[in-house]
Amino acid sequence: MNQIISSEHKADSRAWLGLTVVLSLVLLVAMDGSVLYLAMPKVTASLQPTADQALWILDIYGFIVGSLLVAFGNIGDRYGRLKLLVAGSLTFGLGSAFAAYSTSAEMLIMSRAIMGLGGATLLPSGLAIVSNLFLNPRQRAQAIGIFAATFAGGFAIGPIIGGTLLSRYDWGVVFLINIPVIFLFLLGAWGLLKDVKHETYGKIDLLSLALSFAGILSFIYSLKHGATEGISLSQTAIGLFGFVTLFLFIRRQKYIKYPLLELSLFKDRIFSIAIGTGLLSLVVWAASGYLTATYLQSVLGYDVLTAAYLAIPGALVLTATCIWTNEIVERVGRKSALIMTHILISLGVLMLLLTTADNGVAVFIASTMIAGVGYGLSFSLVAEIAVSAVPKERAGAAASLAETSNEIGNALGISILGSVAAFHFRIYGPDIAGTFNETLIKAAQSAEVIDEARKTFVDGMHIALGVGGSIILTLGVLAIFWLPKKLPE
Repeated sequence: MNQIISSEHKADSRAWLGLTVVLSLVLLVAMDGSVLYLAMPKVTASLQPTADQALWILDIYGFIVGSLLVAFGNIGDRYGRLKLLVAGSLTFGLGSAFAAYSTSAEMLIMSRAIMGLGGATLLPSGLAIVSNLFLNPRQRAQAIGIFAATFAGGFAIGPIIGGTLLSRYDWGVVFLINIPVIFLFLLGAWGLLKDVKHETYGKIDLLSLALSFAGILSFIYSLKHGATEGISLSQTAIGLFGFVTLFLFIRRQKYIKYPLLELSLFKDRIFSIAIGTGLLSLVVWAASGYLTATYLQSVLGYDVLTAAYLAIPGALVLTATCIWTNEIVERVGRKSALIMTHILISLGVLMLLLTTADNGVAVFIASTMIAGVGYGLSFSLVAEIAVSAVPKERAGAAASLAETSNEIGNALGISILGSVAAFHFRIYGPDIAGTFNETLIKAAQSAEVIDEARKTFVDGMHIALGVGGSIILTLGVLAIFWLPKKLPE
């Protein structure tokens, strides 16, 4: 039902308390991502996963979320966002408990998959509930800005809390810290939050869901396995299966009445550039976070807590940018702000090419601060520009695609660019093991082999991030020429 909301309609204290309850989940999701990067060296030493398994531990969550996001958006609209959010938080908590006490890499991967099942409900449902709490347009914009800033701030708080805990306890603690947060959310949810439920059209196309899910997982598995273990007949067959499955998924979206992926939206250049920005910025974000966390700990030799502190300046800049994005847009305009996103991310990431196996802390800090401004703009602008580029009746589909592009980008970053770095190490590294961390463990008594492994890892990191930074910069150049001078409001 459409309503014209008066600008005088101010939110009460209950709405702001409700926002605080939702932000606890937002903070949890953000912390989970940043803390896991720091915990991976300890996870590797404890569970000794293969190269494939290590990457699956990191990105299975993102792939599950990305595959289910649109479907869960439909379910939430039909049956209620709050109900879905509560069910999702319980599932996320259950997966966290299993992950904390995992005794094998396989168990941890399965636990992360369960967390992904719950996580697919958290951010989009939380944002819908927050938007419904604040009917005044200005207050709604403030609340959404706080929502984005909290997500970014989690990457500042997460390493501090996680690093402190990891310096004293085993790696399972990074999952146990989720449990009390979920408990507090459940205590406040029913009393403070209103459910968001409105009529939606169409049923979920289960075949489309199955095709997208199977295609993404198969294709990326093949890619990662080829990078770390080499090309094989089975690996190639799985890759072809994934490619064909994704092709069938895309083809099906053209003919079914209620598609999961609204392909027609991509006819608009503004929408396409916005979605591409959301996807690629998260690809680079995830890859650089994973690779630099390994670089700081396993190459430069910093302990986990010091590595966490070194990441704080960039995370704080990112958080501040989320808060000040509206002011930046008012000064320079939407198009210029979007182009700044590409330039600053690519500049910050390409700066990491100056790091070496012996020195790179100052470069790392400067890189994260420059790129942090770009990421902050991206987090705040992408969904807004994507939604404003399409007709109002298709705003929901545009918002779902914007969120999905972020989640898939987060998973693709580790899978694709992480595989580039892993492939380089397998080809040029010491012929002792297939991965960097495995080599460090097996060559613990050989300083010469360790030194060679460190240098090879840094070279692979440079190649992966050089590719990522260059792609972002290329998209920025395309935006300059493809986008109109003034973007729609």
